[in-house]
Amino acid sequence: MSTEDRKDGRPDPDALLAQVQQEEQARQRGRLKIFFGAAPGVGKTYAMLRYGQQEMTKGVDVLVGIVETHQRSETQALADVLPVLPRMHIPYKNVVLEEFDLDAALARRPGLLLLDELAHSNAPGSRHKKRWQDLEELLDAGLSVATTVNVQHLESVHEVVQQITGVQVQETLPDQIIQQADEVILVDITDEDLLQRLKEGKVYLGERGQRAMTHFFRKGNLIALRQLALRLAADRVDLELRQFHQQNPEEGRRSGSRDRLLVAVSGRPEDEHLVRAAYHLATAQRADWLVIHVDTPRGLLQKPQTQAWIWNHLHLAESLGAETARLTGVNIGAEVLAYARLRDVTQIVLGQTQGLRKFLWWWPGSLTAHLLNSERGIDVVIHPLPVKKPFRKIDACGINNTLASWTCPCASVPGIAPL
Repeated sequence: MSTEDRKDGRPDPDALLAQVQQEEQARQRGRLKIFFGAAPGVGKTYAMLRYGQQEMTKGVDVLVGIVETHQRSETQALADVLPVLPRMHIPYKNVVLEEFDLDAALARRPGLLLLDELAHSNAPGSRHKKRWQDLEELLDAGLSVATTVNVQHLESVHEVVQQITGVQVQETLPDQIIQQADEVILVDITDEDLLQRLKEGKVYLGERGQRAMTHFFRKGNLIALRQLALRLAADRVDLELRQFHQQNPEEGRRSGSRDRLLVAVSGRPEDEHLVRAAYHLATAQRADWLVIHVDTPRGLLQKPQTQAWIWNHLHLAESLGAETARLTGVNIGAEVLAYARLRDVTQIVLGQTQGLRKFLWWWPGSLTAHLLNSERGIDVVIHPLPVKKPFRKIDACGINNTLASWTCPCASVPGIAPL
């Protein structure tokens, strides 16, 4: 039985059981803290070591599992004051490779393990191919871990990073690692500051630093990577907010989070007034706002001028700063409600026409009635639409017009041209 089936307001027992099981698994699993950044050199490892020192002063048993300082003096100074786990030595093709010793860490069981460069590929002969797989075993064993990740190593943005930088990143890790982390800390500096650090030899030394400045560390690359990292960090915050709302349905939406308005428009000419009214409402509330239209199978048979008005409303909303979307579905009310829940909307704004139709808002089949009867966590705002005066002009596309400066929306809609 779903939550919506509980008309008496009591919680769904299946949902409660799933939540209890999830909380029990979380208690047994170690905690994961990720220091996340746009590029090497922004200070992720330094921030992780500082965090380790702070935890050690609180009495936590902190252990450096593996840290790559890249000969950065400031980072090395922090690492030197923390206990370090001896590395494992693996012979490979006449050389000896040093790797993180997973078994030694499991046997030692520190209160906090510091594990640098999570996307690293382990040497042949290791139990796992990737360091992030070592991390999974550590967390399953109940060990808490702090680690570092660069945005270019996330699997979901692998191709995007290659298009930005022209460099194919070989080592990646699944985005699920970020999603399941208990904390994600964004370590961010400007592209100018990062380039200055590179020039001063605080990122890479000697010839390697010069090569980096002419390839991966070009200013345009760094700006794009920083934008990507900020967006992914924002997505992570949105995920945390949605989870909080799910766990606290009554408190979550009134917890001080920013309001978000959703406006549902149709092909009515008067909905242009609704879009402008919603803009003023969102501006007054300093709220984000979304404008959507739901296409139904019946709606596909609408006249060209009706489709033109829909595009006109969406284009107007975009010009006023709204995010717009066209959805498809059979039930308009269900689609509007599902999208509102997905985007954490706090208010749904609908237009009410004047005349006889204004008395039909309560009709069971109406969008307004559906939303009022289905959703208690989202406010539904009914905005009256003005009465249209008799039209005095007919444009080539068939839409009436009373404004001499008005431009027929057909003229700007792809695939619809005025006759």
